[in-house]
Amino acid sequence: MIVSLLYKVVCKLLSVPAVLFRSESAKDAELLVLRHENVVLRRQLTGPVRYEPADRFWFAALSRLVHRSRWQEVFPVTPGTLLGWHRRFIASRWDYTSRRRTRRPSTQVAVRALVRRLAGENPRWGHRRIHGELVGLGHRLGASAVWEILRRAGIDPAPRRCGPTWREFLTAQAEGIIAADFFHIDTVLGTRLYALAFLEHGTRRLHITGVTAHPTRGWTVQRARNLAGQLGERPESLRFLLRDRDGKYGDAFDAVFEAEEFRVIATAPRAPRMNAHCERIIGSIRREVLDHVLVLGEGHARQVLAAYQTHYNEHRPHQARDQLPPDIHEHPAAAHDLDSPGCPPLRRRILGGVINEYRYAA
Repeated sequence: MIVSLLYKVVCKLLSVPAVLFRSESAKDAELLVLRHENVVLRRQLTGPVRYEPADRFWFAALSRLVHRSRWQEVFPVTPGTLLGWHRRFIASRWDYTSRRRTRRPSTQVAVRALVRRLAGENPRWGHRRIHGELVGLGHRLGASAVWEILRRAGIDPAPRRCGPTWREFLTAQAEGIIAADFFHIDTVLGTRLYALAFLEHGTRRLHITGVTAHPTRGWTVQRARNLAGQLGERPESLRFLLRDRDGKYGDAFDAVFEAEEFRVIATAPRAPRMNAHCERIIGSIRREVLDHVLVLGEGHARQVLAAYQTHYNEHRPHQARDQLPPDIHEHPAAAHDLDSPGCPPLRRRILGGVINEYRYAA
């Protein structure tokens, strides 16, 4: 609006000499055009000639004082360019794109975070499935808003149809796997003992079924029967038994689990990584207990391993379970106020202080 008014004022002022001195005004206008052209050329000595908006404004205003027959000789641009500048200038008066438009209210930060969380936890959900879940939770926003949130987060709004990743597939299969492995313990006098451990992949629950100096096939079969009795009705959620090809297992060991409708899977020879979960728990037992305790005999080894099994299943946090122990299914409702007097966390010593557990008094 201001530019348009200024343009009209300049045109009126330049038209005054044209009315009073019509013969001289055209010459003066041509001189002004040539002078301004000289200014433009000097400004562009180091590069190509470019006309700024002010230059176009000035040439368009002076064009009204010069007869059209003289335009081609006076102006540095063609008549079509000059008329085009004037048309764009007039058209800009009717351009409302710069005016503020009414927009939908921005989505709350918490809702955007929830959309990204649902997309991450459910990779097969598209934006409309996520939108339906949000509506069920009481969040009223459009499906297009969910699409835009996912797109800005770099997440494909359309559902993935190529199937799960290997990590997702193995995590889903872990719920039905229990693995077995032997590990040895050297006593203070150098006697080597053997322990049989079972680990549930899904819950990370540990079962140390026995310790012996002579692990025969009969002894191993009895440990398998004891474990089947401890599991009770839970084997219906377990479908696979993973073990290595150690000769201490045998066909009778497999038959115990096959009777419970398990499928026994033997790993490849000399491939401990195929039973990596058991190898890792055995390493944890050594680092956290056996490397710090002198085992006197079978009875002492059973006591030490039983104490660690209870600690492992009921207190020790696991990253794969969101820092929850295998036998605990949810975090405490609220943390205690450490600033309030009289309620410090209590320490419980396991195996004489080799392991410590901390709890608040009830």
